[in-house]
Amino acid sequence: MEKDLFEKFNNGELRLPEKTILFKEIAWSKHPVFEGVELKHILTSKETGGEYSFHLVRIAPDKTIQNHTHDPQLETHEVIAGYGKCINNGKELIYEPGVISIMPAKIPHEVHAGSDGLYLFAKFIPALC
Repeated sequence: MEKDLFEKFNNGELRLPEKTILFKEIAWSKHPVFEGVELKHILTSKETGGEYSFHLVRIAPDKTIQNHTHDPQLETHEVIAGYGKCINNGKELIYEPGVISIMPAKIPHEVHAGSDGLYLFAKFIPALC
């Protein structure tokens, strides 16, 4: 059931007054640093004037987004499917569908996917890319 929910996001759409963005038309990109992590850039700095960006994140089973920070971005994670954990400012948070986590700018964090992988909707303010 959870994978079905992720596929609804993967094939979903962003409806704006001036246009609709079809997610299925956006290619997955390999993360430039972390193995087993892919991103689908839903909205980027180009579309938002640098104010914010939205991304679907797919983390392969047992893979990790290693410890890092963002400056000046605040980052949020909305867990869509799968299980894992996030170390957010030194505290372990269990990631399961329905969980939202916030990492303010300059706060160290990392994400570990469980054996079924982990699927997130990540948002950055200001835009990451």
